[in-house]
Amino acid sequence: MPSLVIVGAQWGDEGKGKVTDLLAERADMVVRFQGGNNAGHTIVRDGEVFKFHLIPSGILYPGTLCLIGNGVVIDPRVLIDELDGLRRRGVDITGLRISANAHLIMPYHRLLDQAGEARLGKYQIGTTRRGIGPCYADKAARLGIRVQDLLDEKILKQKIVAAMEPKRLMLRPYAKDPQLDLHTMVEEYRAFGHRLEPYIADTPPLIWRALDDGKQVIFEGAQGTMLDIDHGTYPFVTSSNPVAGAACVGAGVGPRAIDEVWGVAKAYCTRVGAGPFPTEIDDDLGERLRESGGEFGTTTGRPRRTGWLDLVALRFAARINGLTGLVLTKLDVLTGIDPLYVATAYRGPDGARFDSFPYHQSVLHKSRGELVAMQGWHEDISSARSIEELPPAARAYIDFVEEHIGVPVVMVGVGPGREQMIWTRAAERSSAAVA
Repeated sequence: MPSLVIVGAQWGDEGKGKVTDLLAERADMVVRFQGGNNAGHTIVRDGEVFKFHLIPSGILYPGTLCLIGNGVVIDPRVLIDELDGLRRRGVDITGLRISANAHLIMPYHRLLDQAGEARLGKYQIGTTRRGIGPCYADKAARLGIRVQDLLDEKILKQKIVAAMEPKRLMLRPYAKDPQLDLHTMVEEYRAFGHRLEPYIADTPPLIWRALDDGKQVIFEGAQGTMLDIDHGTYPFVTSSNPVAGAACVGAGVGPRAIDEVWGVAKAYCTRVGAGPFPTEIDDDLGERLRESGGEFGTTTGRPRRTGWLDLVALRFAARINGLTGLVLTKLDVLTGIDPLYVATAYRGPDGARFDSFPYHQSVLHKSRGELVAMQGWHEDISSARSIEELPPAARAYIDFVEEHIGVPVVMVGVGPGREQMIWTRAAERSSAAVA
């Protein structure tokens, strides 16, 4: 049984949680490897909706070990609230493990994030203002506070003092904020440590052992490829690496431990926040997609920008991640739109044509998708359970995507339920098809 990385192949919100949930049913371990509570996964199970922000999607299966890896940044208050919510709903959470080396979001991180966005004004990046960026910045500056520090009051206090010292000027407007009182902060985070201590572990050896024993391990990413801090639409990106290669760093395994990589993409495009979006639809049709697709952020509730499927960006994501399979979600949302359009190239401001993703931000920001028209369909596809049951136009759409990306489509989503995910013949041939 192989190890499988699941990543977003667009700007996030592609449906990774549902895909992970499907695969986790027969997996032995699910590992979240990057991001923080700026991400959200929504899973519909037996008509019940679960929204996860930090906990891996596999937590709904009692036999699946769920790990929060060292590459994740954790707001302990959010994590504890999430755990309490699951416990109230009768979900067994004893299988959760949290890396002792994961970094913690502190109150000053949230305040700095809010202040930074406010200072940028109309040039705001569009962060969730949850402190993720400042936390990753402290990690890189070696001023971070880690999960293991919650278990030692002396070290915790020393590290908070050291981390706040270079921020005094920036935090001056919040000098009287009770959140920043040293004693209050230490006591609050010590209490968090007591609550989380049963779940704190040295997580890489757990993964190594599972891989050595031939068990199925799923590495779950957050956000999407085009939000990667190195390879995305910088600076309108997240503060971590959502690409498949980051699974190794964020979980503590070597590249040879990864067998397959599946990218998840919607049958159209969305993104949240500011930044370039070459296929954006900013008219009534865009609003129709937003309403039909329920395109509102799991974490923030913000309406998502909508657009036609961008095959230029998707080809780029396939190469960056080394995709071995593509999951195409929300195909049903396109029902009744005829004709449909997909972008196979970009046109720059001077008319120049780009078949590949432009590296220069000045070009990308002014480029628009060169659209190809395709026949739409009007039949209700929500009850389809095989590719053969889809209308010819829908099958042609899938084939067109597969041909242009050069990656086999392994699953197709035709509705929000887990039973509305169609497995293809390509998935049956894949060693990662465990459902």
